[in-house]
Amino acid sequence: MIWWPAVAATLALALRQDAYTHILLILPISITLIVLEWKKQAWKPVPSIRAGSLVLVVAVLIGVGGLRWGRADIFTGDVRLAIEMLALVTWWIGSFVACFGGRVFRACVFPLFFLLWLIPMPEIALNHIVALLQIGTASLTRLMLATVGVPVVQDGTILTIPGLRLEIAQECSSIRSSMMLIVSSMVMSYVLLRSYWGRGVVILAALPLAIFKNGLRVFTLAVLGAYVSPEVLNSPLHHQGGVLFLAVSLLGIFALIWLMGKAERVIGVAVGQADLASPASRHRLAPN
Repeated sequence: MIWWPAVAATLALALRQDAYTHILLILPISITLIVLEWKKQAWKPVPSIRAGSLVLVVAVLIGVGGLRWGRADIFTGDVRLAIEMLALVTWWIGSFVACFGGRVFRACVFPLFFLLWLIPMPEIALNHIVALLQIGTASLTRLMLATVGVPVVQDGTILTIPGLRLEIAQECSSIRSSMMLIVSSMVMSYVLLRSYWGRGVVILAALPLAIFKNGLRVFTLAVLGAYVSPEVLNSPLHHQGGVLFLAVSLLGIFALIWLMGKAERVIGVAVGQADLASPASRHRLAPN
């Protein structure tokens, strides 16, 4: 009840702006992952009131601080909303620790901290990310065009090729599909991989893959628009084709997860053989 205005504002933002659409998926995914872990491990919760209370106090301090600074006009509205949602997520985590204890909390660290994606990114940070996607997409598209022999000149986010001038506008940064790709890579790596390093590789690869996806899309539209038909630039491939290229990038994530899974198995076998070959292991296996 206390944080309902912040929750309502966040949901409205997710329904209204493409950059925040992923927020609608976070809570269902987090709950699903916690339930799956619960069924798999059959926990016996041991409430930890002291530790949970400490986290709850931190949540209250964050919320009160955000309210006080908000009234003093120190922060803009989007920053205040981010602080309020941070306080809410912290409150949820503290409540979880208080009710279920530290052991269950450690088993659910990822689903619980995954809730931080509910915090809407302030506009100043979002603008920097969009600018990065724009510049990265323009540079990669220029490289792709040059590789296939198409004369191209880049001026910031503007690309010029014979018969066509393209601008990588904010709408062309594909921020929605890029955020979806990053969130999906985190979830898939958590579910399908076991090592922290394997999950880290997949997550770190998501942003470059998002830029590659955008570059491939602009490259395809540029080539088809310049050498096949200018009508392609107003076709469904331009306006609704993001899903197709998102699917291609998800296939890339799946391929990387498959490679990381094989690497995990190889390293696991090597570590197991090394343990069996150690003197301590031979001593344990030797007959009395």
